[in-house]
Amino acid sequence: MKRARIGIIGAGWWAVENHIPILKANPDCELVAVNRLGQAELAQIQAKFDIPHGFEDYRDMLREVELDGVIVASPHVLHHEHAIAAIRAGCHVLVEKPLATNAADARDIVTEAAAFGREVVVPYGWNFKPFSERAAELVASGTIGKVEHVVLQMASALGDLMAGQPMKETEGAMFRPPASTWADPQRAGGYGWGQLVHALGLLFKIADIAPEEVFAMVGRSPAGVDYYDAAVVRFANGATASLSGASTVPKHRGFQIDLRIFGSEGMLLLDIERERLEVSRRDGTDEFVEIEPGAGAYSCVEPVNLLVDICRGLNPPNASPGTVGMRAVEVLDALYRSAESGRMEKV
Repeated sequence: MKRARIGIIGAGWWAVENHIPILKANPDCELVAVNRLGQAELAQIQAKFDIPHGFEDYRDMLREVELDGVIVASPHVLHHEHAIAAIRAGCHVLVEKPLATNAADARDIVTEAAAFGREVVVPYGWNFKPFSERAAELVASGTIGKVEHVVLQMASALGDLMAGQPMKETEGAMFRPPASTWADPQRAGGYGWGQLVHALGLLFKIADIAPEEVFAMVGRSPAGVDYYDAAVVRFANGATASLSGASTVPKHRGFQIDLRIFGSEGMLLLDIERERLEVSRRDGTDEFVEIEPGAGAYSCVEPVNLLVDICRGLNPPNASPGTVGMRAVEVLDALYRSAESGRMEKV
C-alpha cells in the first residue's frame, strides 16, 4: 500500500514539537513539504527533519508538490484560508483548533470538504481517548436519556501565554508560541479560542447537540484577551449549559476538564483531572468506567496518525470530524459577540 504524502502549512511551535516528529516516526507517511514564513526558520526545519521541499508561500507548495494530506497549523485567523485552499487542491486536512474564528468560516470548511469528498480532522487529543469513546457510546445509547443540561468547566496553567508573555513550558524549543496568536484580541487570542475550544470539542464528540444561542461575560488578561470565560448556552433540543474557562491554574497543576451531562434518565460525569467516568441512572443503576492512571494527560498523537491512514485510503473512523470543530466554533463565536454586546447572541 502506498505511503501518504503530507505537507504542513504554518510550521511553528506546535507543528515542530508535535506534528512533524509524529509524521517522521510513522513508516506509512512521507513528510514531503513544509511551509512557514522566514527563509532561515524554514531552512532550520528542513535541515533538522530532512524535509525535501520548503515554501514561504503555501500556494506554491500546493501547486508544485503532489500531496494527499495537509496539516494546517498556522495562526488561528488563517485556518479557514489555508484549509479551503488545501481542500480545493484535493487534500484531506487536519486543521488545528480552533477550526476557524467565526461560525460562517467553520461551516464553510465542513461544506467544502463534503463537496470535494475530503475528510477534516480536528486534533482534539482527548477525543481519541478510550474513555471519551465510551462516554459517547453511553450517551448515544440513551443510557442517560435525552440530554437536558450540561455543566462544562476547563482550566489550564497558561496565565503567562494569555498575558502575552513567553510560555514557561516552551523554554528551549526551536520556536515558542507567539503572543500575536495567543494574546492579541484582534487575532482570536485568548482562553476561549486557545483552550476552552478543547472542552467544547470533547462535549460535542460525546453529546450530539447543536448550540443555538449564548450569553457570556469574560475577565481580561493584561494583554486584553479573555483570561476567564463564563457563559450559558441553549441548544436546539431545549437543553441548557453552564460553561466556564480559566487560564490561571498554578503551573504545578495539570489541566482541569469537568463535564457533567444531565439527562431525562440519569447523569454522566467525566472528570479528566481525576480520571473518573461514571453514569448514575434514576432507576438506581450506576456504571463506573475504569480509566488507567495517567490516561487523562493530554497527548495529540492519534489525530496525526489518523490523517495518514485517511490519506492511505483505509477509511478509519474519524473520532474528531469537522462538525465537532464547527460546533465548538459556533459557541465561541457567539460567546465573544455576547461578551461585547451584553446580549444573548444566536450562533
